[in-house]
Order: sequence, then C-alpha cells, then structure tokens
Amino acid sequence: MIETPKPDSHPDMRSDVRSDVRSLRIVVVNTVMPPEGDEQDENALMQAERSRALRIGLLEAGYNIIAVFPADMHLPDRVAQLQPDMIIIDAESDSRDVLEHVVMATRDARRPIVLFTEDHATSSMEAAMAAGVSAYVVAGLQSERIKPVLDVALARFNAEQKLRTELSDTKLKLAERKTIERAKGLLMERHKISEDEAYSKLRRMAMDKNLKLSELAQRILDVADLLG
Repeated sequence: MIETPKPDSHPDMRSDVRSDVRSLRIVVVNTVMPPEGDEQDENALMQAERSRALRIGLLEAGYNIIAVFPADMHLPDRVAQLQPDMIIIDAESDSRDVLEHVVMATRDARRPIVLFTEDHATSSMEAAMAAGVSAYVVAGLQSERIKPVLDVALARFNAEQKLRTELSDTKLKLAERKTIERAKGLLMERHKISEDEAYSKLRRMAMDKNLKLSELAQRILDVADLLG
C-alpha cells in the first residue's frame, strides 16, 4: 500500500533547503511490511512499530512527508514522478535491493538519501555509503536527534555535489584545452605558422563567428576529419 500524506497548501512552492531544511519534501521508502490480519509475530510487530515511530518522529520534527512507498519495482517511477528533495529508507536489515532501486531512481537527479536500519554490519554500511547514502543510522532515532542527522546528511550531500561539479568542470576544461591544442597544431602544420600565430588565428576566427574557442577548434577538427 502507498501512503500519501495530505499535501501542503502550496505544493509547488519550495523554500531554499539551505535556509530551512524542514521544508524538504521527503519520501519514505519502507521495506518493513506490517503484520497482516491476526498475525502476532513479535518481531514483525516491533518492526512495524519502529517504522511508525520513525514517521511520527519526522512529522513531529516538522518535516514534510509527501509519500510512503514500499520497496518494489515501481519505486524508480514513483520517485521520478514526485521529485522529492530527500529520500529516507526504513530498512530492517539487508537493503541492497532497495538501494539499487533508489540509486537507479536518482541517477539523473541526485538527492540526499538517509538509511535507517537495524543492520550493524560494517560491510553493509560501507556498501550503502558507496551507493550514495548520505547518512546511515542504526537502531532507530530519538525525535530530538532527527534534525541534526538530516542536517548532516544534507550538508554531506551538498559537499559531494560541489566536488562532483568541480571535477566535472575540471574534466571539461581539460578536454577543451586538448581540443584547442589539436586544432592549433593542425593550423601550424597546414599554414606553416608558429604556435602564437595559430592561436591568434583561432581567436580571431572564434570572435568573427561568435563562438567559444573550443567550439571553433572542434569544428576545425571535424572538417579536417571529413576532408581526410
């Protein structure tokens, strides 16, 4: 069953998460299934109560739970549809399967992932963090500690995103530099000019055509490939 709490009065309005993390739109992925019918399995009842306490704690702390999903094959589509700001996974133990679904759902639009679990194994924690989990919380959480934990998860996620962006920018600049160097070498060879002259020629052509230097360089290389 999918539980969808009543939405806010202005569901399309999102505050800056850096200024008010409690405005986060949170989806809870629940791998703990409640006992059915008259089933009185003590372990199942404890799991269901822990799951319920987590959601109550989030609501009491002022967070906006927009939906609670089971961990099934439809999870990526549901996450993609709702576009939450943060995903909280409530898992009893081994959560590799649900992590795979969540990572798939957030592959093109990364977001903070917090995992609450009873799995104390170091290997499980390492695997979860490697998969993109921002916070790994074992054995439940008191309501007064929910905000600090989510604050840390959000800060860690933002720091990682900044590093990813910086790395991507660095790789792009390096690729552009290599393209310019190749085009410059081509001009030097064909026109028998110096490196400075080839670079000046590239800059003039780029300005005349209102193109970035790297874009013009790529066009020159593409034409050279076509002409052999």
